[in-house]
Amino acid sequence: MSTSTVSTPSVSSSAEQRSTLAPLGKPFAAVGGVLGIVAALLPWVTFALKDGNWPDKSTLQFFDAPFSLTGFRWHVLLLGVFILVAAFAPVPSKGRVVRALGWGLAVVSFINGAYITVKGGGLGAITAIDGDFAFGSIVGLVGGVLAILAGYGIGIAPVGVWKTKVSTPVAYLVLLVSFAAVLYAVAAMLTTGGVGSSNPYAGAIFLSFLGFAGGVLAALSGVGYVRWISALSEQHRVFSVIVLLVCALALPFTDAGNEYWMTVAANIGIYAATAIGLNIVVGLAGLLDLGYVAFMGIGAVMAANFSGAAAANFGITLPFPVAAVVSAVVAGIFGAIVGSPTLRVRGDYLAIVTLAFGEIFTRSAQNNIGGLTNGSNAIPGIPPLSLFGAEFNKSFSIGAVKLPAGVLYYVLIVLLVAAVMTVFANLKFSRIGRAWIAIREDEDAARAMGIRTGKVKILAFLIGATLAGLAGAVFAHKNGTVSYESFKFLESVTLLAAVILGGMGSIPGAVLGAALLFVLPEKLRDFEDYRLMIFGLALILIMRFRPVGLIPDAHRRAEMIERADENAEEAHVEAKKA
Repeated sequence: MSTSTVSTPSVSSSAEQRSTLAPLGKPFAAVGGVLGIVAALLPWVTFALKDGNWPDKSTLQFFDAPFSLTGFRWHVLLLGVFILVAAFAPVPSKGRVVRALGWGLAVVSFINGAYITVKGGGLGAITAIDGDFAFGSIVGLVGGVLAILAGYGIGIAPVGVWKTKVSTPVAYLVLLVSFAAVLYAVAAMLTTGGVGSSNPYAGAIFLSFLGFAGGVLAALSGVGYVRWISALSEQHRVFSVIVLLVCALALPFTDAGNEYWMTVAANIGIYAATAIGLNIVVGLAGLLDLGYVAFMGIGAVMAANFSGAAAANFGITLPFPVAAVVSAVVAGIFGAIVGSPTLRVRGDYLAIVTLAFGEIFTRSAQNNIGGLTNGSNAIPGIPPLSLFGAEFNKSFSIGAVKLPAGVLYYVLIVLLVAAVMTVFANLKFSRIGRAWIAIREDEDAARAMGIRTGKVKILAFLIGATLAGLAGAVFAHKNGTVSYESFKFLESVTLLAAVILGGMGSIPGAVLGAALLFVLPEKLRDFEDYRLMIFGLALILIMRFRPVGLIPDAHRRAEMIERADENAEEAHVEAKKA
């Protein structure tokens, strides 16, 4: 009874909205798609590009290489074509798809129009010179708005459902093509614009690519393709993992295979592995840890002291695999020690305890307590890893292909992330993982059901700290130095943000969250003083529209839906009382 009373207002509201715009749905979609195509052919600016390499192309009347997707004109053109196809083809959830593509077209047009206008010194970017009007961005924006309205007019139907009973060869082919497309999109995102580009519009082109990719991905999600791929990958889990691993290892062979992006990708992998360990504590067990980076620091310090560096204090040089295992074990012991107070405290009080531990580690490392951290001088000169005489920080060649420096570190870290994800997946679906989830949902109920909550929570801290210590050992050799400055409170906040953004309890969510937190600031360097503001705004928008994370866990999604239903029912009851 309560369900019907809750759902009735939302259904009637949607019906009223559709009835108003229904007659204009397809006409608006047709006009919006045509305007998107026309906008790609119109000039977007009339002032000369004095700061770039293309002063003769002041109207930007050119496209980048076909199918490169690195030029905003390609983005606008393709979105316009997609809107027309979605409007008149038999597409599931037609209104939802048209609306998603319309948002993509509007975002791309607004970003490039606003950035070009600002770059041109104000309205000079759209004024007429020799009869040439720069109305491209305005036309594209209008087309996007019309497509959004068309989506509401056609009707926002539920997400489409595809049959998952397909033959194994077809499923393998679909998964292979889909994951290859993801690899291509990642490489394009990294190489679009970016640091050191001579194109004065590199930053806008990067944001344009994000708008284009977001619109297309939302449209594919509305059609049901994303859910279908997720179901297929779950059915063929081993094949999916192998293909994803191959795609990750193939990244150095793409346009992103340069020393700069290999370094960034390696750092992303280290923090992703650490964030997955934090996901056990926060995402599965529901324990807020604000000093988690200290465990990564303990692993790094231990590995540095066993590395044979000049400033090492143990005087013992161990092979890296042995040193990494020792570092992980020591970090795990400290994790169990820190987890002990969880028997007495929870919630905000637990956060204060973990925050205090992180600050204790930072201050101890800064003051060189115990003679292990070398104080403010850090531990420099950590020798790089080597395998069969090949140093990991040197470039090398495979046949005629020359790979940049740091590729071997990247490969090692990809394997590390794969191993940590395997550990996380097995724990999540084990008896211990179910106990963690039960504690997260209701600790008192879990204890009443016979779960020994104290030991299970300490085990979460121990395993999470062990994984962080292992990542810290790789971090020490990758950077060649270990300093207390790398393990301050802000790093713990970054790791926690990566877990929340990606999706708490989600296996790939921590990886995606870490990637966003590292890639976005790097790609937004072109905006100088506005970089952090745009980055913060992006995080706010993600949390507003994806409160359970970009790749939410099934349990967390169900919890959020249940809470939303309860809140809606309470609001409806309060409204009736009023």
